[in-house]
Amino acid sequence: MPSIETTALTKRYGSTTAVDQLNLSVPDGTVYGFLGPNGAGKTTTMRILTGLTTPTSGSATVAGVPVTDRDSLRPHIGYLPEEPPLYEQATAYEQLEYVAGLRDLPSRETQDRIDDLLNRLDLSPNDAATRIAEYSKGMRQKVAYVQAVLHDPDVAFLDEPTSGLDPRAARTIRELIGELTDEGTTVFLSTHILPVVEEVADTVGILYDGKLVAEDTPDQLTQRAETGETRTLEDAFLELTSTDPAEDDTEETYG
Repeated sequence: MPSIETTALTKRYGSTTAVDQLNLSVPDGTVYGFLGPNGAGKTTTMRILTGLTTPTSGSATVAGVPVTDRDSLRPHIGYLPEEPPLYEQATAYEQLEYVAGLRDLPSRETQDRIDDLLNRLDLSPNDAATRIAEYSKGMRQKVAYVQAVLHDPDVAFLDEPTSGLDPRAARTIRELIGELTDEGTTVFLSTHILPVVEEVADTVGILYDGKLVAEDTPDQLTQRAETGETRTLEDAFLELTSTDPAEDDTEETYG
């Protein structure tokens, strides 16, 4: 069974269709890069797949669990939203220990994992003992990433995981994503930083107006681009999300 599977998944808000007949099949232990312009329906899709929003029609399973069964789904997934929920007055240690307690994780092993991940992300013990209210955006992002993967989920949904990070920390996140998949976790990755997708994704899906308009490996998608001698995933993205690719040479905003 695929790690993530959707069939005709649809979400409407009144007369607006945010996700339109979406069909996905994501194998275990892979990175699926999920791209699209602002307003394409990416966040809505991720909220459906994490059980936070109910689909209007169609179906979806994550780790074999229907997304409508939130209680059964929760242990299998980790979710890093674009604006992660962190308690301002807690320290990083307190935040992560609280989340570990909610998930009934064993204390000794969990503390070791927290220390290891924070160390990999260059958050010192002194940093981790400081209140989150005093953190920079990048420091908050690091804690949020650890929070999302602390319990070693079957599927990790990461929305802009490198947002606010310096190049060294962003590289570490890319390395950690690779380690997750090596250990069998499936990563569903949404980001506007296309070189990250080119580097880590096994498959890329491009959403436009709520519909999946392309799905292939990064290499195959870049080969579709016909803009000049240099072909990149960005070229393919812009062509596939233009109303008239032959005439539209304006730059899309994507995220």
